[in-house]
Amino acid sequence: MRNVKINDVKFDKMEKRGNKKWGWLIAVVLLLATAAACVWYVNDYYHAEEYVNAYLQSSETVTVTTEDDIIILDGSGTGHALIFYPGAKVEYTAYVPMFYMLAEQGIDCFVVKMPGNLAFFGMNKAEDIMKEYEYEHWYVSGHSLGGAMAANFAAEHGEKLEGLVLFAAYATKELPDNLCTVSVYGSEDKVLNMEKVESGRVYMPADYTEYCIQGGNHAWFAYYGEQDGDGTATVTREEQQRLTVDAIVNKLIK
Repeated sequence: MRNVKINDVKFDKMEKRGNKKWGWLIAVVLLLATAAACVWYVNDYYHAEEYVNAYLQSSETVTVTTEDDIIILDGSGTGHALIFYPGAKVEYTAYVPMFYMLAEQGIDCFVVKMPGNLAFFGMNKAEDIMKEYEYEHWYVSGHSLGGAMAANFAAEHGEKLEGLVLFAAYATKELPDNLCTVSVYGSEDKVLNMEKVESGRVYMPADYTEYCIQGGNHAWFAYYGEQDGDGTATVTREEQQRLTVDAIVNKLIK
């Protein structure tokens, strides 16, 4: 008959229970820390400046409505519409002034609010908008990360679109050859990776145009202040946005 030390067996069981208890406690702490970090990350974003509030109201030239986290800018046009994805961690209302100008020029605009202010989590939102509203000509657009996600959407749904407009962004997938594509960026943009813009040209369709705004930077497409790591613009935001709107209109509808 084998000899068993009862005290040793009890201690071993207690030690295992203790290790399991500490393991669960560590797992819970790590889970809570991860959750807290995620909450902090999505709430740490660039807020729109008060200047944009005037553009959230309708006028004689543009009707502004908000439906399900989408700001709709309905101007003088009836056949052209552009869906816009904001840059990462930027409040979507910051872009309204520029698209207000675009709506005045004949292209209605849908400025989309993204989950956690990250277009990565809402890349296919354009599809729902296109199902709900009737337009003959559809375009998708985006700034920075939003532009990359708009390009991905266009690569997968090109048959439903006529154009893609990128602001300080680049494509990572081949785009349909029938897609009119416009890329706009500033000469002083220090956030945009120009090497990726250059390498991304291989994905562009035949009808592709780049506009480099001399003196423009990364943040001046919207009203959320200066962006970390960006260059200093030598033009005003109003001028950068006016030049951008002119480039879009001249390419897409003129």
